[in-house]
Amino acid sequence: MTNFRLALAASCLVLLTGCAGSGGAEGSDGGEGDVRAAKELTVWVMGDSSAHFDELVKPFTQKSGIAVDAVAVPWDAVDQKFTTAVASGNGPDVIQIGVSKLRTFADSGVLLTLDQQALDGYPNLAAGKFLDGIAGDAAAVGGKVVSLPWVSDTRVLFYRSDILSEHGIGKPPATWDEVRAAAAKLAGRGERQFGFYVPQWDSALPVILTWGQGGDIVDATGKVDFDTPAFREAVDTYTGLYADKSVPVNADFDQTQGFVTGATPMLVSGPYLAGEINSAAPDLKGKWAVAPIPGGTARTSLLAGSNLGVWGATDNRDGALKLLDFLSEPRTQLAWYKLDGQLPSAKAALGDASLTSDPLVSVYAEQLTDAKLLPLVPNWDGETGKALLDSLNSIVLTGADRDATLKGLYEATSGTSVN
Repeated sequence: MTNFRLALAASCLVLLTGCAGSGGAEGSDGGEGDVRAAKELTVWVMGDSSAHFDELVKPFTQKSGIAVDAVAVPWDAVDQKFTTAVASGNGPDVIQIGVSKLRTFADSGVLLTLDQQALDGYPNLAAGKFLDGIAGDAAAVGGKVVSLPWVSDTRVLFYRSDILSEHGIGKPPATWDEVRAAAAKLAGRGERQFGFYVPQWDSALPVILTWGQGGDIVDATGKVDFDTPAFREAVDTYTGLYADKSVPVNADFDQTQGFVTGATPMLVSGPYLAGEINSAAPDLKGKWAVAPIPGGTARTSLLAGSNLGVWGATDNRDGALKLLDFLSEPRTQLAWYKLDGQLPSAKAALGDASLTSDPLVSVYAEQLTDAKLLPLVPNWDGETGKALLDSLNSIVLTGADRDATLKGLYEATSGTSVN
């Protein structure tokens, strides 16, 4: 929280460039600018999905007459762009919010409160329309709702069934001990062949490993606490995969190519990876599959995804809410899955026969029933999650002393609160 506030203060004199939002304040005078604003919406879409988004919203524009300008914001630029927008007061009309950044965005105070009164008249935005976990914990911060679910995400085990079968592994590993044993066996295939892929940039995996041991990284008082037996067991698994030489060590390893070539025939990822695999290697159809996340005493995975929020100072609040309502329609969510491979958050869409008949989606849906959020602490990506990854990577990549490094992690994150 401290770093984020300092960043805001440092940016107070910086004007946001390239931001195409309506930008006006509430209570406008109804002049020509307001007519123009009512016919335009600027949406910040995170990542590189703006081209797909343009296609998705064509029916909305045709029906409403409101043009939508989708601005792609690279994931590594999200924090700076948002911080600058908060400082200048000049943001988009609608903004995509990764769930891991929800607390930071909510704490800024620039998003419209989406209470029942604000949502009245937009039938697709009622809480009961969304998956229960997403509509609850993933939508509210401190009891205040400033964003609504858009897409859901979880983590499952991707595996090359052909390669596992060829090496006597007849079914996907169900426990992390089985993963480690299978990965070591597969790593013995030869030079530059591994059994598993660990993304050095993803803080979710060590947390999932902790949940799998029946533990958590948040204590009963709502404070982050890594100093637990379950987390230390998770560290054993994480570091053990490296000690077994079962995973690549280069940070720029491409997980899609590693899976396609078979160099890393097992990995944990989200549904979006399926589209990347199919695009890169359609001939692999039938030679790979997904399974629920491995575990120990539990098989709890990550509940993630993205929400949509409305900039509080938008000149086109009604248009912004109409767009959110359109994006939450089951048919729109199904179209987005087809275009971009991202799972719906609306119950009706996720339960649609066009999805449930897909064996991949059936695994995703099953996993979503046993999934949890990363702690909604301020700036997880830049502080707590970063400290976690820095500690683990220093142990496995540079040989840092395990006990001393973990002690430093405990001290650096102690007292961080989700409240």
